[in-house]
Amino acid sequence: MKGDTEVDGYTWRFPPSGGPRVPGVPGPRDARTDCPLVKAANSRGRVPPGPAACLAPARETAAVDHRVKSVSLPSAAALESFGRRHRHTLLVAAVALLAGTGITAVAVAPLAPDAALLPQRMLVETVAPPELDRQLEALAAMELTLTRSEITRGTDSADSLFTRLGVRDAEAAAFLRSDAEARKAITGRGGKLVQVETSADGFLQQLVARWPSEQEGLARTHFTRLTMSRGADGRWVSGTETAAYGVATRLASGTVSATLFGATDAAGVPDAVALQLADIFSTDIDFHRELRRGDTFSVVYESLTADGQPVPWNEGAGRVLAAEFVNAGRVHHAVWFQRPDGRGGYYGADGRSLRRSFLASPMEFSRVTSGFAMRFHPVLQRQRRHLGVDYGAPVGTPVRTVADGTVVFSGWQNGYGKVIEIDHGNGRNTLYAHLSRQDVRKGQRIQQGQRVGAVGMTGMTTGPHLHFEFRINGAHQDPLRIARGAEPVMLDAASRPQFDEVVRSVRTKLELAESQLRVAATRP
Repeated sequence: MKGDTEVDGYTWRFPPSGGPRVPGVPGPRDARTDCPLVKAANSRGRVPPGPAACLAPARETAAVDHRVKSVSLPSAAALESFGRRHRHTLLVAAVALLAGTGITAVAVAPLAPDAALLPQRMLVETVAPPELDRQLEALAAMELTLTRSEITRGTDSADSLFTRLGVRDAEAAAFLRSDAEARKAITGRGGKLVQVETSADGFLQQLVARWPSEQEGLARTHFTRLTMSRGADGRWVSGTETAAYGVATRLASGTVSATLFGATDAAGVPDAVALQLADIFSTDIDFHRELRRGDTFSVVYESLTADGQPVPWNEGAGRVLAAEFVNAGRVHHAVWFQRPDGRGGYYGADGRSLRRSFLASPMEFSRVTSGFAMRFHPVLQRQRRHLGVDYGAPVGTPVRTVADGTVVFSGWQNGYGKVIEIDHGNGRNTLYAHLSRQDVRKGQRIQQGQRVGAVGMTGMTTGPHLHFEFRINGAHQDPLRIARGAEPVMLDAASRPQFDEVVRSVRTKLELAESQLRVAATRP
């Protein structure tokens, strides 16, 4: 092919076959002379594209031209006729368009003036700080008071306690050793909360010690406060008083996997509360034999403070206010209720007292080491009938009476050692033997659950334990059988409305504690 060739409306020029390429003249593959791509490449001295590159735009241009040629525009006469027929419609559309434009303009208009156009003024003021020497003098003149707290130990002396508290005051230490009232802070059992205020150089300004009230019936609700301070004449003085605990309410719940104490520890429940739970439900649940894996509990209990300070004794826990225990699928409830006569106890939601006429055990939590049966006596070394039940416990563990009654004997009784015997009426008597101490006297009237002594190993015994007997008209009976057969005490009708109100108030808290348990069970 040579010469000029017409393709798709364009002129293609081809040189003679095999001829040399002339500069500025397209070769055999890019001979399109009026293609814009070819013209642009030739003007820059570059190799122009081939025919394929020019043919596609040409086809697209032709298609566009074809489409444009196929569109017909309305004539001026047609537009004028449309305007006359729809004059009102066009007028409303124009007003709406202008109104929309105006609203838009208002929306974007700035609400504040241009800051560059506002008047400006510069203020200069000299600030003179106080002299450094004056500041140092003021700091030196300040008297600092330091406050520290410590828990006493059973072996503490005035010097050892003051050393831990950072007190360096020989006069105060001498007064603490010599004054009978102040010495209560360091004598007796440890665990007292002691707080001191001292100057910066360690001189004592005030000492306050707090411990559980020793008055009968107030240990759960009040504490003793000892204050040691300087009087108006500069001499040290001391005094004690009884004050009520500050009380807050806490909720907890847990699931038993092995033991009750293991479950309460995992739930963050103090041991003092766990002991109360075991005691509250002891008439319905045998925690030694009937506890099952998967049993659950929810509890509402008191958290105690003394003058705003968490108390260190009993792990800061007070009384259990309400509890729910699910044992082997059976639900047990307990609510603390104080009757108008001042006596309180635990009741089920139906008003049935959880307190039977006789408690299941003379101790809050213990283990039976010897039952009511024939046995080999460990001291006499022969078979002998055991006429009571032995409970193993450390020396000093509190012993309580199982029912209301009157003390008929408190003293020493041959192989039983220190003994207390209580008459409960209708020919029923209980005996508590091998005690280390006796806290009641003959003729004293006592109430169920009241402390009467402490576990010991006096008399004929090989280890610390409590020997407990139950007699009806002088005949020995199995104490465990008597406890299980004791009748429950029902709430009187006059107290029922007040009790129902208490139940409603604690039920919401128990449900909240149970919901926490359900949430914990869903966690991975």
